[in-house]
Amino acid sequence: MLKVVFFDAAGTLFDAREPVAVSYARLARRYGVAAEVSSVAAGFHRAFSGAPGLAFGPGRQVAELRELERSWWRERVRDTFTGLGTFSDFDAYFTELFAFFADPANWALNPDVPALLAGLRRRGLRLGIISNFDYRIYRVLEALGLRSCLDSVTISSEAGYAKPAAEIFQTALARHAVLPAAAMHVGDSGPLDLAGAANAGLAAVLLDPGLGAPMRVSGRTACVSSLRLVPEVICRLKNP
Repeated sequence: MLKVVFFDAAGTLFDAREPVAVSYARLARRYGVAAEVSSVAAGFHRAFSGAPGLAFGPGRQVAELRELERSWWRERVRDTFTGLGTFSDFDAYFTELFAFFADPANWALNPDVPALLAGLRRRGLRLGIISNFDYRIYRVLEALGLRSCLDSVTISSEAGYAKPAAEIFQTALARHAVLPAAAMHVGDSGPLDLAGAANAGLAAVLLDPGLGAPMRVSGRTACVSSLRLVPEVICRLKNP
């Protein structure tokens, strides 16, 4: 029954080489803000938890999309540092920070990914990404050797919907001309990936390294402690 396996990107297939709050705080010191990493992390969580989705939709010119993406991130970064200090030049800081996370050198591939994707390919499955990311993801995927392994990349900024909205999953499904029953999504967020995919009708797998057990499977949802277990989960998931 299964024809396509989708993955979240950051936090699942690859991750930042250092905690995001560490990068934010380290670069901020160059611009006069000496905030504690814990305070930056709390500000980051606050700024993003209440933010509108990074989603602008199709039908826009490329230049407009790029500007909307950048403006969205600028607001989140400014909100992150509310009450933490005054930048000598916030625009310069944001420009450096935005470029930092666009640089593939600052991202690291999950070591389990190459073998996993190759194995799924051998089983005849198509592969895709569904991510609440912006255009910078394409450069990162290319540099990490992932782009050639994927049949589709669906990002919220271009799709017009962000996870957990069912519409972003529907957009990805349409690109493969498959029904939800023939697809599975794997990601590291319970609300965005596990619940989002399940509510859209896909089989859903949560990557949770702190699970305390190799895996837990219930119907068409599962939790795994490692991506290495995804092939086994596929065999255990209940058919719709």
